[in-house]
Amino acid sequence: MSTTQIDRLREMLEPLAAQHGLGLEDLSVTQAGKRRVLQLVVDTVEGDDGVSLDECAEFSRSASERLDADDPLGADAYVLEVTSPGADRPFTQRRHYLRARGRLARLRLEQGEELTVRILAVDEAGLDTEVPGEKGRKAKPRRVEFDEISSARGEVEFNRKSDRDDDAEGSGSADRSGEEA
Repeated sequence: MSTTQIDRLREMLEPLAAQHGLGLEDLSVTQAGKRRVLQLVVDTVEGDDGVSLDECAEFSRSASERLDADDPLGADAYVLEVTSPGADRPFTQRRHYLRARGRLARLRLEQGEELTVRILAVDEAGLDTEVPGEKGRKAKPRRVEFDEISSARGEVEFNRKSDRDDDAEGSGSADRSGEEA
């Protein structure tokens, strides 16, 4: 697909996403057999919760109506996919870091160093992070300025205890009635 066609699609769909309170993070067209797949990646532009399934569905209906009316892809068959960014999404805007507070992220710094950090706080200039300790060592705080970061993305964390698990360990056990055992 030509760049100009991608640009036309973006020009058409970005304002529509904005009307739904979403940002069009990415747009791609790929060939899948005889059909093309138009994938739109959307996310909320405000707030820390991310986009919901209902918001994706609502935007998908609006985008489909608009695409059918304007026919920017021509007569060829296509499949429209509207999705949210994954947990390991690249961080390209400050709001991505804000949403990732408390989570692990992999940062590649301008001088080539790679860090896995937990994002603790975000301000206008950069991040307050914690570098997890290895082999039982304590985590260490580290400040990273935005201008030091060449790329960043979220890390999927499977074995982290949730805050609820921590609370349950220290509060004793409770039976089904909610009374202390």
